[in-house]
Amino acid sequence: MDNFHKSRYNGTGWQKDADRVEVCMKQQKDNDRVVFQSLAMVMQFGLNMLVPICIMSALGIWIDGKLGTSWVTIVLFVVGAIAGGQNIYHMARRISGGTDGEGPIGEGEPGVNKVQKGGSCENNRAAEKDE
Repeated sequence: MDNFHKSRYNGTGWQKDADRVEVCMKQQKDNDRVVFQSLAMVMQFGLNMLVPICIMSALGIWIDGKLGTSWVTIVLFVVGAIAGGQNIYHMARRISGGTDGEGPIGEGEPGVNKVQKGGSCENNRAAEKDE
């Protein structure tokens, strides 16, 4: 064996390396899941604001067309914005652990609203050097 392989192999060293790689891959998968969940949450905030505004504005335009007025769209736009703001408020309260809804989103799920335990791949590499 060359020096690299001798330094990496110490009895069960190959298995330890494989275990470390597996831990790093699992941590990366958990980090990817958190990123996608965060992206979904941002999109949900946007939709919770835009949908009521668009629906109420469309309804206002339709009513203004039927009645020949021009002020109903403005009123319903404001109503939609207030409804969207309420949706955002309730969602933010639920995420932060407030009393609205069923409790915090992701409660009990790994990697959501929790600090990752067990260290990072860099810590595993540092431990590998110590061995």
